[in-house]
Amino acid sequence: MVSENPQDYQDQLEQKVQQIQALFSELEMPELEVFDSPATEYRMRAEFRFWHQGERSFYAMFDPKDRRTPIETTDFPQGSATIRRLMPLLLEQIHLFPEIRRKLFQVEFLTTSTGEALITLIYHRALAEEWQAQAEQIRDALGIQIIGRSKKQKILLNQDYLDETLEVDGKPLVYRQIESSFTQPNARICEKMLSWARSCSEGAKGDLLELYCGNGNFCIALADKYRKALATEISKTSIKAAQYNREVNGMDNLEFVRMSSEDFTQAMNGIRPFRRLKDTPLDQYDFQTILVDPPRAGLDEDTVQMISQFENIIYISCNPLTLKDNLEALGETHSVERLALFDQFPWTHHVESGVLLRKKT
Repeated sequence: MVSENPQDYQDQLEQKVQQIQALFSELEMPELEVFDSPATEYRMRAEFRFWHQGERSFYAMFDPKDRRTPIETTDFPQGSATIRRLMPLLLEQIHLFPEIRRKLFQVEFLTTSTGEALITLIYHRALAEEWQAQAEQIRDALGIQIIGRSKKQKILLNQDYLDETLEVDGKPLVYRQIESSFTQPNARICEKMLSWARSCSEGAKGDLLELYCGNGNFCIALADKYRKALATEISKTSIKAAQYNREVNGMDNLEFVRMSSEDFTQAMNGIRPFRRLKDTPLDQYDFQTILVDPPRAGLDEDTVQMISQFENIIYISCNPLTLKDNLEALGETHSVERLALFDQFPWTHHVESGVLLRKKT
């Protein structure tokens, strides 16, 4: 339950600190660095089921133990100020337009720190011209972007992205965030993560390699710390956003390649050549630092073996359990210099971690 009492927030953060300290107590670890979040209005994204009861409809969430009984959601304190402002206004508009309300199944909000909003309305039916005409009226009334989705259908009224600006070490960085693609949900914590990763790169030598780069979140912020940088990502949508972010932020020493980490590991190990690397020969790079931000499953065994060859490893993790497993394997070649906790998701059990490892001499 979200509380606006500062002490309640500090109590839940302290529980996470103790959890991380206990989990890694068997390993040789440095003092934990803790980065707190705003207690409310920290999520820039949110999604809600849309529930219908006769002539009335409402946003709904569900208890994980009871997926059949909707819980009416009139406010979402975790959501950004823009989400909280728009929720009742959008609900009122939906009730005014029958074609917007009919068989509306889910509502997704994407917002920025500067108050922009992109709302996706998802349906269990095909959308026609009448839907678009009514959606345009809502768009104009609320000053938002709207996308309509149903099975094999996507209707754009204007655009499918927002441009977020993050302040990192006193410098504004622009990130294009495309609807339905992954972006960091907590803007304030993201800024702290980027600043921390930059501090891990102070005095860095050689080049940077990043796996799982998404829209370039980390490498955009880190590229100026290195001679050159190369980042990989499998999602075509994320690569498109990353390339835009590189251009708008003027990162001339950064290249992207669309490959999975497994394929890139094979390329690094010389197992087989890849046509996608034809214009980006790996022998032109002096990789000494690697940044990985893997999914919850962590790094596979081959990738762990590959990154163990690097002098420096910056590891961002959304799952402390798989992070621990990977650190136990990497402990044979590297020592942990820094360990950080980023409270990306307050009031939940989820913990985001950052680790800096350096190769043992």
